[in-house]
Amino acid sequence: MNQEQAINIGNFLRSKREGTGLSQAEVARRAGVAKSTVSRLEAAQIKPHTDSLQAIGEVLGVSLTDIFAAIGRIPASELPSIRPYLHAKYCDMPAELLEEIENYLDGLARARGISFDGPRNDEDQYATTAK
Repeated sequence: MNQEQAINIGNFLRSKREGTGLSQAEVARRAGVAKSTVSRLEAAQIKPHTDSLQAIGEVLGVSLTDIFAAIGRIPASELPSIRPYLHAKYCDMPAELLEEIENYLDGLARARGISFDGPRNDEDQYATTAK
């Protein structure tokens, strides 16, 4: 990990922590890491260990995958398109709500001249995740 990525992780974690209203000390306590770890990560003074990032992310409600994706550590080509992502991530959500979200996002994308790749909501494709 380079210094720019460390800075991006620090900024990302700080933003998420501030959004939750938690102090660095409280995040550290809940994550089971030293307060200096949280402080130094946010200041990009240390390179993060995966275990620490995962524990802190759990406290902040952010997965390790989301942290790495937010800083560009995971290439876009390796991320799922929006429909499979929604169905996998929010499998407990009612199918009607997922469809409403998909339609809303499609409308936003179309209004800007883009489209989401991947098939439309297909019962067979999402049978293992949709409820």
